[in-house]
Amino acid sequence: MTDSPFIIAFDTSGPQCAAALMTPSGITTRTDAMSKGQAEHLMPMLDEMLRDAGLDWSGLDAIGVGIGPGNFTGIRIAVAAARGLSLALNIPAIGVSSLEAQAEGLAGPVISVLDARSGRYYAQFFDGTIQGTPEFLETGQTPRCPAGIRPAYVGAAAFGEVIEAAMPPPTAMAIIAGRRMQTPQPRPAPLYLRPADAAPPRDAPPVVVP
Repeated sequence: MTDSPFIIAFDTSGPQCAAALMTPSGITTRTDAMSKGQAEHLMPMLDEMLRDAGLDWSGLDAIGVGIGPGNFTGIRIAVAAARGLSLALNIPAIGVSSLEAQAEGLAGPVISVLDARSGRYYAQFFDGTIQGTPEFLETGQTPRCPAGIRPAYVGAAAFGEVIEAAMPPPTAMAIIAGRRMQTPQPRPAPLYLRPADAAPPRDAPPVVVP
């Protein structure tokens, strides 16, 4: 492994395919907006980013992947791709939440907030190396924060004045993955903070007679 690692990070937890490629010469980021079709778009997009940088998959040292919270199907697409690439390339895949990516590089206590739709939010407190517990907030609930601290907010404008993120989320995911790859990491797993919107069917499926 080189002193300056080659890392590709990607995220499909929202209405886009977003990725960042870290090399010793810097980080390039790409975001392709789309409401569906991420499963078909992701791998060709990553291939193109590697080719544009004069690289191939064998040159990577690690993979960063967005684990949510966000769209259920989108999270599974990225996590499954990262696990498969990790196994095929024999390199680590490191999961990074969208909440921590949004807070990366910001000084002082912040609460990272993401819109969960219908007046609901995801939130998490960060202060340097201290991380609160990620939470799903129903309408009217407020994020948890240690007593006596007045945090800034980054992300959705729901609880106070919002500051800008320090960098695009996929860039932050690549940086965090590079920091974590020096120590053993668990396999990436989806971060689900709320139940699925789709309700299971009430009636039992019909029995197929052989």
